[in-house]
Amino acid sequence: MNNALISLEQQMTDAGLTALLVTDPKHVYYLTGFASNPHERFLGLLLRRGDEPALIVPALDSEAAHASSSVQNILTHSDTDNPYLLLKEGLGSADLGNFGIEKEHFSVARYEQLAAFVPAKTFSDIGPLLRSMRSKKTPEEAGRMKHAAELVEEVLRRGLEHVKTGVTEIELVAELEYLMKKLGASGPSFDTMVLSGPNTALPHGVPGSRVIQPGDFLMFDLGVYAAGYASDITRTFAVEKADDKLTAIYNTVLAANEAGIAASRAGATFGSVDRAARDVIEAAGYGPYFMHRVGHGLGMDTHEYPSLHGLNEDIIEHGNVFTVEPGIYVPELGGVRIEDDVLVTEDGPQTLTSFPKELTVLHL
Repeated sequence: MNNALISLEQQMTDAGLTALLVTDPKHVYYLTGFASNPHERFLGLLLRRGDEPALIVPALDSEAAHASSSVQNILTHSDTDNPYLLLKEGLGSADLGNFGIEKEHFSVARYEQLAAFVPAKTFSDIGPLLRSMRSKKTPEEAGRMKHAAELVEEVLRRGLEHVKTGVTEIELVAELEYLMKKLGASGPSFDTMVLSGPNTALPHGVPGSRVIQPGDFLMFDLGVYAAGYASDITRTFAVEKADDKLTAIYNTVLAANEAGIAASRAGATFGSVDRAARDVIEAAGYGPYFMHRVGHGLGMDTHEYPSLHGLNEDIIEHGNVFTVEPGIYVPELGGVRIEDDVLVTEDGPQTLTSFPKELTVLHL
């Protein structure tokens, strides 16, 4: 078994689990190296204490699973089979005691099917256990995330060349997402956001047909998936000229971003990162205009554990990767957000994103 599976089996023992079933495709990939989208078909990694792990896949994925999975015991089912019968055969008829499942990933219908075929006394949620494992990135994972960050920065760099007279927000989105695939990404890691002028005051605005105009602030929030891992970056620019009020906001957000990164050290709390950035913004008088948490975990998912809000007193550990993205959003005027991806190392915070952050004026 690989290191992740060995660790999971040990944690099974500590949690009093007789067996568990992993069904989230990203977690199956994390634990076995086999990546797939099973759609409505059943996919599961079955682990029973003391037994060889079993990977249950649709028959049409059999060849791909044998080629990439570190788990060699692969069971397949056709579209006319009941995969829960296959699962029952793999478990046997003995009482399983405490059986682990990913409750957030299971629908009620699937849970009812599982309970009808699996003789367990109780079903416990293994979601927190898996999220905790994933929150500490290995050097290999950190390397993949660095690659994803470098790739999205090249997308942004080339995308800025398309900021010209007459271009709209949605046209820039199309150019960016074309460049993602062209440069080798699997695709965007979330819906690409390009907002201009007063639309930048909307933290989760939707790009539309607004034409970029001189005097606008222009916000890009984008990320890519590459080798199974996500990047996420936000940069804000001025078009032709920088308004004095928006420049003051920009400088405040930049200072808050740097304060949040500096606070991102092992042994501190996730909440302290939020407070470090928020204190800068509140001291400058913009407190009411920063209405979201300072960041979120990043890895195989764009949003994963931890949530960096001011009340999260969980402790930061080496290997954690998360975003630091303070923002100020003033209705009818505009907004600024600056976001970086941060890896916590023994030597302190390391930013995986390196795109310049000083206020840049773009010319149409």
